[in-house]
Amino acid sequence: MTDEEVLMYVKASAVALGLSLDEAQQQRVAVHLARTAGMAAQLAAVPLTVADEPAEIYCPLPFPTASSVREQL
Repeated sequence: MTDEEVLMYVKASAVALGLSLDEAQQQRVAVHLARTAGMAAQLAAVPLTVADEPAEIYCPLPFPTASSVREQL
């Protein structure tokens, strides 16, 4: 996206979200959004395989039952 397109997106999003941003605020948001999009593009360009982040890393705790909560009290 060009700088002008990013600014147009920020303005349209502000209207859709009901945010009243002045010109300076719109410019600052557009700068941050463009920077964030650039970082996301760099991350997306990194070739990752399934082995780079195995699903086994995430292991949720079991949901507590009513009896286990009473035991803790």
